[in-house]
Amino acid sequence: MKIKTIHYALIMTVLTVSFTAGVPVYASEMDDRIESSARQSYVFKTYLKGDDIEIKSRDGAVTLTGLVSEHSHKSLANETVASMPGVISVDNRLELKGAAPTAHSDAWLAAKVRTSLQYHRSVSASKTEIAVKDGIVTIWGTAATQAQKDLTTEYAQDVEGVKDVKNEMTVSNTSKTTQTTLGEDIDDASITAQVKMSLLSHRSTSALSTKVETSKGVVTLYGKAKNAAEKDLAGKLANDINGVNSVTNRMSIE
Repeated sequence: MKIKTIHYALIMTVLTVSFTAGVPVYASEMDDRIESSARQSYVFKTYLKGDDIEIKSRDGAVTLTGLVSEHSHKSLANETVASMPGVISVDNRLELKGAAPTAHSDAWLAAKVRTSLQYHRSVSASKTEIAVKDGIVTIWGTAATQAQKDLTTEYAQDVEGVKDVKNEMTVSNTSKTTQTTLGEDIDDASITAQVKMSLLSHRSTSALSTKVETSKGVVTLYGKAKNAAEKDLAGKLANDINGVNSVTNRMSIE
């Protein structure tokens, strides 16, 4: 009887050690995957490539430290990591390089306009120059079509604080379009982050309570809109984001 008891105790000890040993191994693999996925994400390799961001995950709790060049990059990094599988929480300790622009100043407004343009594939933020004076935005650069130029004006005009937009872009009248990322293999976390940031940057959708989910490039919107126009606009903005294949708009109207 005593031998059986000892044998049973040994078995339980082995099982306990095996189980407890397996947990940190699994957690470590998951944390490594989260950190690697974040670094290899479209957002980090495209918009945040010039920033010094350290990503540390422990049991799905991620901490972000380092320096970013723009205030919007702090939110963008946060939204991207938060949308990744396995992430439980994000402790965002990122700091801005240098002094941040004064809220509602021309420099602050110019940064917001640039942010509102950069996630949309139907405009060319890289070929667009922006200047702001007393809330009036002036845009220079090259647009592939008149429709692209008009859409650039529309997006800039919809940024909170913009009083007027003077669009002095030239139209190249080429047959090329900017929709090069349609169907491109962009990770879902990056798509979700871009959609969220875009909706926040436009005054017509910034106050909407919207939940965004992405699966294989298909975006689903949840939340509430005041009217059909707000719901439709949220869907339109989401559909124009880099990497989005289609949008399912399940927002309800109050």
